[in-house]
Amino acid sequence: MTKTDQTTAPLYLGIECGGTRSIALLSDGAGRQIVRTEAGGANLKLLSDPQLHAHFRKIDGLLKNPRGVVALAIGMAGARAEMDRTRIRMAAEKVWPEIPCYATNDLETALAAAESASIEALPRVLILSGTGSCCFGKTADGKKTAKVGGWGHLLGDKGSGYEIGLRTLKALVFYYDRDEVWPALGQKILRSLELNTPNELIGWVQSAGKSDVAALAIEVFNAWAKKDKIASDIITAAAESLATDGADCARHLVKPGTPVQFILAGSLPLKQPRFAAAIEKVVLAAWPKGIVTALKRESVWGAIELAKKHFAEIGAGPTTLKIVKRDNAWIAEKLPVTNGLPMTEQRNPRSVNLDQLPVSEMIDLMLSEDRKIPEAIFDERAKIEKAVNFITKSFKTGGRLFYVGAGSSGRLGVLDASECPPTFRTPSEMVQGIIAGGQIALWRAVEGAEDDALAGAEAIQFNTITKKDVVVGIAASGRTPFVWGALLEAKKRGAKTILLCFNPHLVVAPKNRPNIIIAPNVGPEVLTGSTRLKAGTATKLILNMLTTLSMVKLGKVISNLMVDLNPSNIKLRDRAVRIVRDITGADEEAAKKELEKANWVVKEACHHLRLKGFSSRPPAISAPGNGGIRATAG
Repeated sequence: MTKTDQTTAPLYLGIECGGTRSIALLSDGAGRQIVRTEAGGANLKLLSDPQLHAHFRKIDGLLKNPRGVVALAIGMAGARAEMDRTRIRMAAEKVWPEIPCYATNDLETALAAAESASIEALPRVLILSGTGSCCFGKTADGKKTAKVGGWGHLLGDKGSGYEIGLRTLKALVFYYDRDEVWPALGQKILRSLELNTPNELIGWVQSAGKSDVAALAIEVFNAWAKKDKIASDIITAAAESLATDGADCARHLVKPGTPVQFILAGSLPLKQPRFAAAIEKVVLAAWPKGIVTALKRESVWGAIELAKKHFAEIGAGPTTLKIVKRDNAWIAEKLPVTNGLPMTEQRNPRSVNLDQLPVSEMIDLMLSEDRKIPEAIFDERAKIEKAVNFITKSFKTGGRLFYVGAGSSGRLGVLDASECPPTFRTPSEMVQGIIAGGQIALWRAVEGAEDDALAGAEAIQFNTITKKDVVVGIAASGRTPFVWGALLEAKKRGAKTILLCFNPHLVVAPKNRPNIIIAPNVGPEVLTGSTRLKAGTATKLILNMLTTLSMVKLGKVISNLMVDLNPSNIKLRDRAVRIVRDITGADEEAAKKELEKANWVVKEACHHLRLKGFSSRPPAISAPGNGGIRATAG
C-alpha cells in the first residue's frame, strides 16, 4: 500500500477491477494521492454476489477503513448493463453504507483517466488490451458513446492476452499434427507450465482459468522479439484485430475523415512498446487523421474523476445534494412516475393478525379478498376492450404482442405467450414474453434485474419493435424500472403501449404516459407486498382476456371452440376430433380420417367435410341451469 501526506479535505475513493488485478485509490479534491492499494482480479461476470461483497470488504480492509470519503466510483470488467451496475452498487452499499457510489465498467474509468490529457475537442477511442479486450469511445461533447468488443473470452476479446495465449496453443498443436515436430515456442510454453509433453496441455487447458491462458502471452511476446514465426503471426493478427475494432468504434461515433484521438490502454500495449507501435500503424492506415497516444496514468484515476463528476455537489451541504438514495442505491434519475406508496406495498387491515388465525379462517380471509378481484377488473373493462382492439388490429397488420415484466409479473407474461401457439396455432413470434433477467429469472430471482431500465429499453431495441406492435408492461406497483424502460422505448418507436398495474392512484407525467393504463383496485395484499397473490391472480385473468379475445376477433374461434389449436399430443388430438364433430356433425371415424388427411389442421378438416355435405354449424348444446342454447358459428 502506498501513502502520501494525509489531508483533512473531503476524499474521493476510486476502484478499478480488471481480470488480473484490482486497484483502489484514495485522493483529495486537488487530485493528490492519499492511499493506493492492490487486490486480486475481479470480473463481475465471474463473481457471485457474496464473492463481490467479499472482494469489496477486502479492499476496504487494505485501505484501513478510510474516513472522510464523500464519494466513490467503481469500474469493473464485465459490467455491461444497468443490472450489472446495480449489483456493484448494492455490494458497495454493504461495505460503504453512507457513501454514494457511481458504478460503471473499466472502459469508462480508463477513458475518464485519459480525458484530462486528451487533445481538446476531439472524439476519443480507447483501445484496451489486457487479459480481455475492448474498444470504447465518446464524441468530443460526450453525448454519444460506442463500444466494439468486450464480449468476454468465449465470444470475443480479440487481440487480448487470452486470445493470444489460446491461439498460440491451437497453432502449436496444428503445426505438431502437420509436421510431427513440436515447435520451439511450444517448448517454451511447456517449460513455463511445468508440463512434460504436449498431451498434458489437454488437461491443463480444460482446468485453466482466463488469467492462466492470458499469462501465456508473455512467452509469445518474448518469442516474437526473437522473430519466432508462429509468435509473429499471432501478435501481428492481434494488433490488426485491435486496430480494426478501434477504427470501427470511431465510425460509430463520427464520419471517416474526422480527426480522432485513439488511446492505447491495458497491460499489453503499455508494457509492449513494439505491440503498441504495430497497433498504431494499422490504426493510422485505417484512419489517416487519427492521433494515437498511450494512457499516461493509471486508469483508476478515471474512477476518481467520475466520482468527482457525478457527486460534485456533495460536501457543499445537504441542500445541494441532488443524488438520492433509493432501493439501496444512490441514483440521480427519477422514474417517470410520481405518487406515494403504491397500493401493493400498503398493509391490509383485515390481515394484520394473519399469523394468529386458525388455518380455516386464513382460507376464508384469502378467498374473501380474492372475491374482490372480478369486480375490480370489471371496473376496468372499457380499457381492456380498447386494449383488445389495439392488439387485434396489430395482429391483422402483421404486428406482434409483447408482455414485459419482472418477477411474478414477467413469469405470467411468458406463460400467457407460451400458451398461444398450442391453443391458437400462432407463430412463436406473434406473442412474446420478456422477463427482466432473462431465462434464468423464470425459476429464480435475479437480483437487481427489475431495476435495470436500460435493459428494458434494450430488450425492445433488439426485438426491433415498430409501430405495428403492441407492448404491454406488467408492473404490480406501476413503478418497475425495467418495465418503464421498455414502455418508453416502445413509445419512442411508435408502438402502442399499455401498462397493467394495481396502483389505481398512479400518476404518470403526460409525456411518458402509455396509450392505456389498466389499474384495477384489488386492494392491499393479504400478505403485505406479496403481489403473486391478488395482483398475480388479476394479472392472469386480464392476460387471458387480452389474448383469448384477440384470437376470437381473428377468427380462431368458432362458437366457443378453438378451431386453430395445434393437436400435438393424444389429449389435444382427441379434442380436435370432438371439435370437428361438434362443428360438422360428422361421426368420430370420419372426423379423425379427415383430420389425418389435413395434417391435423382443424379448420381445413372442417372445410373438407362441409364440401362432402356435412353441417356447417355446431349442434345444440345444453347448459346446466341455463336451459338449452344453440351455439352458432362465428
